[in-house]
Amino acid sequence: VGRQLGNPALQPPTCSVPKLKRSVLSFIPILSWLPCYSVRQDALGDLISGISVGIMHLPMGLAYALLASVPPVFGLYTSFYPVLMYCIFGTSRHISIGTFAVTSIMIGTTTERLAPNSNFMSLNGTNGTQILDVVARDALRVQIAASTTFLSGIFLFLLGMIRFGFVVTFLSDPLVRGYMTGAGIQVVLSQLPSLFGIRVGRFSGPLSQVYLLIDICRHLPETNIAAVVVTLVALAVLIAVKELNIYYEKKMPVPVPIELITVIATLISYYCKLHSLYKVAVIGQIPKGLKPPSSPDVSLWGSIVGDAFAVGIVGYAVNISLGKIFGQKHGYTVDSNQEMVAVGLCNIVGGFFQCHVVAASPPRTLLQDSTGGKTQVVGMISSVLVLIFILQLGTLFEELPKAVLACIVLVNLRGLFMQFKDIPELWKSNKFDLLVWLVTLVCTILLNLDLGLAASIGFSMLTVIFRTQLPRYSILGHVPGTELYLDTDTYEEAKEIPGITIFRSSTTMYYTNAQLYLDALQEKSGIDIGMLLMKKKKRDTEEKRKDEKEKNKAKKQAKKPIMLLKCVFYQSRVKIETLSLCQSKVNWGFEQQGNGFDQDSKTDIHGNDHITQMSSTGREGEMGRSSVNDTHTIILDLSTANFADTATVKTLKNIFLNYRKIDIDIYLTGCQVCVVEQLSSAGFFSESIPKSCLFTTIHDAVLHSLRLHGDLTCTTKM
Repeated sequence: VGRQLGNPALQPPTCSVPKLKRSVLSFIPILSWLPCYSVRQDALGDLISGISVGIMHLPMGLAYALLASVPPVFGLYTSFYPVLMYCIFGTSRHISIGTFAVTSIMIGTTTERLAPNSNFMSLNGTNGTQILDVVARDALRVQIAASTTFLSGIFLFLLGMIRFGFVVTFLSDPLVRGYMTGAGIQVVLSQLPSLFGIRVGRFSGPLSQVYLLIDICRHLPETNIAAVVVTLVALAVLIAVKELNIYYEKKMPVPVPIELITVIATLISYYCKLHSLYKVAVIGQIPKGLKPPSSPDVSLWGSIVGDAFAVGIVGYAVNISLGKIFGQKHGYTVDSNQEMVAVGLCNIVGGFFQCHVVAASPPRTLLQDSTGGKTQVVGMISSVLVLIFILQLGTLFEELPKAVLACIVLVNLRGLFMQFKDIPELWKSNKFDLLVWLVTLVCTILLNLDLGLAASIGFSMLTVIFRTQLPRYSILGHVPGTELYLDTDTYEEAKEIPGITIFRSSTTMYYTNAQLYLDALQEKSGIDIGMLLMKKKKRDTEEKRKDEKEKNKAKKQAKKPIMLLKCVFYQSRVKIETLSLCQSKVNWGFEQQGNGFDQDSKTDIHGNDHITQMSSTGREGEMGRSSVNDTHTIILDLSTANFADTATVKTLKNIFLNYRKIDIDIYLTGCQVCVVEQLSSAGFFSESIPKSCLFTTIHDAVLHSLRLHGDLTCTTKM
């Protein structure tokens, strides 16, 4: 009653308790799934999966920290804090968030650009050699990585809160896959010095990878043989066991954790003294314990804002892609906006604890799914394992050769390089997408990761615009016995209806292709509107001049008294001819309105295959009509249009006005409601263009045209 009476006091509150509860549960998903957690069904699988993923986190955290150009222990921090945050706020049950090669190399590009080695070189007063201050350099790089991570998290969190998760849709699948492949190539190039045991310079900016490759080739004579031996042995073991894991995937409950086994096995280097005797580069000091949080350096934000946004979007794109794949596989929904909020919070918290940007790792995610993980409890268990390693076992790996970590990185990039198989598939399916894939790959390699991403998105947008500039224009024909109208060039069964031209574009018409639409309409219909209007104007001018000449002649004759009888006779003849000419024009207009079949014509009507042909003898010269197809109706199929801008409205108005001048009816079909509303708002409909020209389907417009033009037999047989 209160609602009917409009009493505000009795109206339901806009912020009710159930609505508040739903909002809290959607913002903190762990509150909804943890109370319903089934220990009997899920605990064992989550435990096994958590241990397996945690074991994989350890070597990956150490290896990807080197990609980010920060000390290895900070990769372990990245495998701990953000993982716990995602367990609380994430909506995917199967992705494993943490360190990822692509985001790590993007962070490494930023840290090396803002803190290059050259800024920390000093002269030794004793022998005059240059000394690198590694401690100061690493401290600044950690601060840069943490600030970039924090700012990236702020961007993602704010975009997620305003429900802007659809921004990732601008990153098409070919673009993302090409970008990942290009980033993988950069990762390989960055790890080559560790594989060969050489030292090269650091490069940033466009063509930096070309300069790096040249520098690597220049230093190859300095290759450390011991490092190469370690590399070959590690690669052989890793690749062999990885292939066995894939081959016996269905027979083994848990894949062999070969990364951790390799790391432990190479600790023998401590006894072989590879570092002291053979100068093999090792990880170095790994401090025990966790560091207290520290605020990011706000003064760096001006220099890293572009990098932070780019790396955040890339990390989120990887997350949502993997999340939706496994969500569809296991039958649950992944909220894109909440995922953006969750990843943003992971990076914000990670920024306070000197972490770098996180993303879902495909190898760890596949491992989590294959080992029976069903919830994010897997992340909690893996975090506990990483924490134990940080607190107690980190110092055991200080003598681990960097070449082993580089091998672990390369072997886990296998999935990225398998994406080269996209090239033949895209060549067969869609060459535009193939072009986007290749251009993205080249831009990523040559322009570096940040500029490469921007250039790739710009090129992808250009391809969309280019596709709208090259739509497919079709003339539709009727399929006998149905209400279908198909492209006559593609389907032989579709036959054009005599006197009716049905025109359709494969894309929406807007300001960039409006003129192309008009040109294609004239070309496909065979009606040159400009020429016909010019002929009609010329004809009207000649008729007007003849009328004026006859009137002047009549006036001169009327002034002669002697010729009175002849003048009377002449005026009578003029009236008769004028009346005949007016009657001819009236009949022609009557015919063009649909009722003008010649009453003396004996032409028969034969269903769909024939429509009564009006006499065209001298018609083109008199009325400007096309003698080729004798079209009386043009139907524009706008079913592909999803909006109507001012150029669309103007073009349609011109079509209506110009074709009406040569007595051709124009009908619109298939218009969506939003298009009709936009046309109405723009003042398109008027007395000259009524809404009665709109039809729901092409078939309705065809039947109306046939009835209007008198082909009743054809109407009944369709």
